[in-house]
Amino acid sequence: MSKIDLAKFGLTSRFETVIREFPQNSAGRVLSQEKGLYRVITECGERIAEISGKYRYQITSPSEYPAVGDFIILESIENSNRAVIHHVLPRKSVFIRKTAGTNCSEQVVAANIDIIFICMSLNNDFNLRRLERYLSIGWNSGAIPVIVLTKADLCRDVRSKQFEVEQAANGADILITSSLEKDGYQKILPFLKEGVTAAMLGSSGVGKSTLINLLLGENHLVTREIRDDDRGRHATTRRELILLPSGGMIIDTPGMRELGMWDSASGLEKTFADIEEFVNDCRFKDCTHTCEPGCAVLSAIQNGKLSVERWKSYQKLQSENAFSEDAKEYLAQKEKKLKEISKINKTFRK
Repeated sequence: MSKIDLAKFGLTSRFETVIREFPQNSAGRVLSQEKGLYRVITECGERIAEISGKYRYQITSPSEYPAVGDFIILESIENSNRAVIHHVLPRKSVFIRKTAGTNCSEQVVAANIDIIFICMSLNNDFNLRRLERYLSIGWNSGAIPVIVLTKADLCRDVRSKQFEVEQAANGADILITSSLEKDGYQKILPFLKEGVTAAMLGSSGVGKSTLINLLLGENHLVTREIRDDDRGRHATTRRELILLPSGGMIIDTPGMRELGMWDSASGLEKTFADIEEFVNDCRFKDCTHTCEPGCAVLSAIQNGKLSVERWKSYQKLQSENAFSEDAKEYLAQKEKKLKEISKINKTFRK
């Protein structure tokens, strides 16, 4: 059996130094994960792997577990298609969200990605505030976000929606696609050159799996029709890395109804660079942006340079991110800020 060239799956020379530390074992990449088991690709083909007891004992946070897209060091079990994972190689990028529900912990969605395709349909699923959330986490991941507007055939005013997205995109590329057009996916291909890994993210029913099937030229992934209320249905049930005919790779992900912020300060600064400029232009460094004279934020809102909705979105995401970093400190600072605002308001009433 001829060996598989792992360079096709993105394994580059930058990992050579680390790999040499494990001479008895081989390298691989995680293709998918399900119930503690990992489907991985190695130079000898696919294996079903699980992490070693020693490595499990050393793990101190959920993000240290292997995730789809991770490069790993593993030991193949002789005369079987099984393997044991001993180490996860350093990640060059990682898309992390807060886990769904009330549990305040992190979840790795995809690792070692170059591009994040943020998919949003142009039908009733269209939501700029959700897009800002995806962009913030996307920029923070270390990958490059690209916005993919799907189902253009279901929208009566594509140009108007595109303009709205441009106001929130802050320079990110915007692609408009339609699965009904024969070449509706062609705009995505230039981003998927050989060796490039992309992740396809978005809500259920926006057409992620349909786009990947078009890129593959076959119905590899199950697709489902949207519901009567125009809401999405889950078609993808697990994350999976797929090698494309172009030589690029793409990670399909289940639709996410919740996308909580997790340590995404730099991503917020990039997504809301316009607001950051207004904040820096305020007369007072400790401006609360509620009633102070010389507040550039309030001035921008009054002059129509900043929408109230975008400002509220910024505040909400900032609060979520601060809470995820340190819940106790966040609550203490929030109480302090409310007292300061109350004190300022009393001063201006006099």
